Amino acid sequence: MARKRVYEIARELGITSRELLKVLEELGMEGLRAVSTVSEEEAQVIKDLLLEHAGKAEAPAPEMPARGETPAETGAPVEVAAEEREAPPKEEKKGMPRPPVVAVLGHIDHGKTTLLDTIRKTKVAEREAGGITQSIGAYQVNYNGRTITFVDTPGHRAFTAMRARGAQVTDIAILVVAADDGVMAQTVEAIDHIKAAEVPMIVAINKIDKPNANPDKVRQQLADMGFVPEEWGGDTIMVPISALKGDGVDELLEMILLVADLQDIRGDPKGELEAWVIESHLDPARGPEATVIVKNGTLRVRDVIVVGTTWGRIRALVDHQGNQIKEATPGMPAQILGLNDVPQPGERVERVKSPKEAEKLVSKRIEVQRRPPESRFPRTFEELFAQKERKRLKLVLKAATVGALEAAKLELGMIHIEHVDIELLHAGVGPITESDILLAASVEGGEPLVIGFGVRVDPKARKVVEQYGVPVRTYEIIYDLIQDIERAGKMLLGPQYVETKVGEAEVLRTFKVSGVGVVAGCRVRSGKVIRNGKVKVLREGQEVFTGEIASLKHFAQDVQEMREGQECGIRIKDFDKFKPGDILEVYEVKVIQPA
Repeated sequence: MARKRVYEIARELGITSRELLKVLEELGMEGLRAVSTVSEEEAQVIKDLLLEHAGKAEAPAPEMPARGETPAETGAPVEVAAEEREAPPKEEKKGMPRPPVVAVLGHIDHGKTTLLDTIRKTKVAEREAGGITQSIGAYQVNYNGRTITFVDTPGHRAFTAMRARGAQVTDIAILVVAADDGVMAQTVEAIDHIKAAEVPMIVAINKIDKPNANPDKVRQQLADMGFVPEEWGGDTIMVPISALKGDGVDELLEMILLVADLQDIRGDPKGELEAWVIESHLDPARGPEATVIVKNGTLRVRDVIVVGTTWGRIRALVDHQGNQIKEATPGMPAQILGLNDVPQPGERVERVKSPKEAEKLVSKRIEVQRRPPESRFPRTFEELFAQKERKRLKLVLKAATVGALEAAKLELGMIHIEHVDIELLHAGVGPITESDILLAASVEGGEPLVIGFGVRVDPKARKVVEQYGVPVRTYEIIYDLIQDIERAGKMLLGPQYVETKVGEAEVLRTFKVSGVGVVAGCRVRSGKVIRNGKVKVLREGQEVFTGEIASLKHFAQDVQEMREGQECGIRIKDFDKFKPGDILEVYEVKVIQPA
């Protein structure tokens, strides 16, 4: 019996999967996902419910036409009341739906490049003159009347290098895993980079045409890592494909659009410009060229822009097919001509009012660069310890062997520090690489540490360490590694303050001293009273003030302390409302540094 997926029903009805799921939830049909399959009879029931719901003017306004989508020829669109179409949905994101920006990651030999080439050749409309897609580092494809932007940068190093500079370009990540090889070391590394970026992940199980292909083995390996396939009841979308033959590529593109719908990816063409450089080079004939992706706002020819420490007036904008365009809107990649110098990938594009303002801003940035580098991260453990209110340690761990790696992970997992989370961003075998440093540098919401167990730091990685200032430590003894991590975790909490009561005094009378203020004449009831000590003023058992002793006198003489049975004059900073009978509880604060 034929079955349909929920997103196919949404397409036939002319609405998005997100809209369909929302209405089904309102109707009490919870638990369905966009990739869930239903029988033909169940599909018809869903359609009837939606049509009935629309007749009551309760269905959401279709958004698909705004995305360039049209209902399937065999389906009928849902009729929605005009007033409902005009009413914006609750908590709607600003702007209009825009093309999702997609990056493809995975092991070096698992078919990333082949997949991108296949998509480019089959889904990119050729230029009228018969030319081919221009290589600018990104391109757009059209599928079912909608557009998807692919970032054509190699590997997760470039993916994370941009994030390390603060650029969050990608909306969705495609993880390519070969069905004959399964999950490899670079696959795990790519997953960790995707997780750190906090973007949705779709798995493309490639090379299913190979005789020894075993897609279920890949599914099981990923499920063991916590990524359960949706067909097994999980949340991870996995699509079997053959990038070489093109099998399954259409379904992969369908899943990208589905995730884009569920994420409600939007951009406002009239909003503040948000665009990032993804690739740049110097052309001998045309000068500096930079490919940018616009996430929000609109970039136009003649705009004056600043990119890092260079600026220029946009002389031309070129799309991925080599056509000159007047503007680039949200979701579009475009090549910029007109900059004075080649910018770094990952730099943000900022629009300014005039060349004078651009020159001033660039001059300031160059001046800052000439100063001694100040990293946003602590350079050493000691600097890390000095920072307060830090409660998350995010680690990148590298070890010499699989056995050493598992031992270190096991020991790290046994560390328990109250109010401190220790998160392993990535764990792998081999030397500490440039990619490891970039991953740590891109982290937010915690302090990054790169630690090596029995391994060295790659020479290229040392340069990146200097650039980003990420703390790196290597160990030969696992006890030293664990001891340092425990110490780091405890120090994130900062020093602990302990109050120790040292004595009590009773207020007998008060004196007003000209130029000084009110002084309390007291008798020490127990312990001692110390100068500059902390004090609580208690009245009938209730605390009325907490402060610090400003002066302590015995007759006219300043003293350091007074003991039980002695009388003295006490002045408290910022407090003069003493009453006879008040009790002054004196204490000192001791700082206990974590061991």
